[in-house]
Amino acid sequence: MATYKTPGVYVEEISTLPPSVAEVSTAIPAFIGYTAKAPGDDTQNGPTVARINTLLEYEDLFGKVKPSSFLVSTHFDTDRQVSVIDKVSHSNNSIAKPEFLMYYCMSLYFKNGGGSCYIISIGDYNATPEKAHFEAGLASLEKEDEPTLILLTDAVNLNSGDYYAICQKAIAQCKKLGDRFAILDVLGGKNKVAEFRNQIGTSNLMYAAAYYPYLQTSLSYHYTEDDIQIKTAAAETPSLPNWEKTFGENGIIVRYSGTSEAPQVKIIAGTAADALEFVIENDLLTLRNVSGKDGAGVSSAWEAWKAENVPRGFEITPNGDGSGDVPHTSNSSVDLERQAAAETSSILKEIKSTETAVYNLIKTAMAVERVVLPPSAAVAGVYARVDRERGVWKAPANVSLSSVIGPVSKITHDEQAGLNVDPTAGKSINAIREFTGKGTLIWGARTLAGNDNEWRYVSVRRLFNMIKESTKKATSFAVFEPNDATTWLKVKGMIEAYLYGLWERGALAGPTPEAAYFVNVGLGKTMTSQDVLEGRLIVEIGVAAVRPAEFIIIRFTHKLQEA
Repeated sequence: MATYKTPGVYVEEISTLPPSVAEVSTAIPAFIGYTAKAPGDDTQNGPTVARINTLLEYEDLFGKVKPSSFLVSTHFDTDRQVSVIDKVSHSNNSIAKPEFLMYYCMSLYFKNGGGSCYIISIGDYNATPEKAHFEAGLASLEKEDEPTLILLTDAVNLNSGDYYAICQKAIAQCKKLGDRFAILDVLGGKNKVAEFRNQIGTSNLMYAAAYYPYLQTSLSYHYTEDDIQIKTAAAETPSLPNWEKTFGENGIIVRYSGTSEAPQVKIIAGTAADALEFVIENDLLTLRNVSGKDGAGVSSAWEAWKAENVPRGFEITPNGDGSGDVPHTSNSSVDLERQAAAETSSILKEIKSTETAVYNLIKTAMAVERVVLPPSAAVAGVYARVDRERGVWKAPANVSLSSVIGPVSKITHDEQAGLNVDPTAGKSINAIREFTGKGTLIWGARTLAGNDNEWRYVSVRRLFNMIKESTKKATSFAVFEPNDATTWLKVKGMIEAYLYGLWERGALAGPTPEAAYFVNVGLGKTMTSQDVLEGRLIVEIGVAAVRPAEFIIIRFTHKLQEA
């Protein structure tokens, strides 16, 4: 109470309302990966950390995506008018094709309902992805208080050993700080599920959830026309020489471009004084009386003969200057050799004005190429959307994914049984499945501690994280307050009011508040006299978290006729 010494009127405000718990945000993910640029910091000296709210803000701060390179294989149609596209292949052979995933993941995150998040830039696109970069990113993230979710993003492009080591470090950070949760990706391929379970370890699994498989998104690749290389094979048509054989240095070359699959040539020496004779029977060309004639002479005689006869796909030209003799084959037939189709190479930019039809075909083909991404970014967006619309206590499952064409591999009911329940080590993996008429849904809600009755479900773990962090921050007012019944009552009343609000919103199970939670504090209840002397104020909180109805069982039986 204030001391008054001067006569006058004094006004005092008396606080009658107890302090309240301000609920912390529950879905603030931190994405760790590589960006085009890192604002305000030299990435060589450490990761750059920034909080963003939109994809446009990300682009302003960190730049856009690294353009992808493609190889388009084509061949001419039978009229040699337009190239036919055989294959569009990516220069990167990994399952998630882009070399750097951050920008695409951010786009998928926001399209699935994501909001505010943190970007941990551990290098630019000139960097070679390394385990040490991600370790530095996790160290920087540990200094930030607000993030509640960890996503490793570009780490999936590390070798599997390094990836799982980073996953373990992320889970360890979640356990250490107690206010965050890791969303992990199972590397692509069915055989990777067993590998994931073997290498992820057994520590603190309730602080992470894994999702499988990768997603075929509706996001288009970013590329420039300089990054599209075109290789065109010449068509094998009757107008082109597809078979060839050389006879003698500076002799002749015999070519064939017809429909036969076994053209042959027979060269008979004959008599030098006699004129050359050319005979074609089926797929055999016979030259008689070549003795004493050089290559140029044989070629000239062929041109004169061809003027009055049908060559049926055969052609004879001089080899070099045609001054050499033409060797004979006695009475044997010689097979012509099939020639490989000639291949030309160009880039898309070069043919924009010269080959418009081909250019438009390739642009159309590129438009249907879609980015394949690990599922964690889309799942983080769903976490944020479900938390915002329903609450953190609602399991983030049976929710459709946006901008997703479907999972890269379909999972059957029986296959998911092995993912959801792991009798050996209890490491549950949440499936993403495609359902007819429903689209692509997250069809799992378990942590990696899938056999743990306390921490089996993602929603339970994250609800406790929220309650712990919210009450921790709210009770900080009591630090250095008198450790007496007045302070105890304030703390208890504040926490009870908060838990009552959660119970009213459906976060806690129980028909009455007393059945849903309890808060104990006081001498003889949670503290001893020694605790009070040593300055400890101990509060015990118990909550009955709601759990998802994972298995809906409807029982049917026959009812006998009664009348």
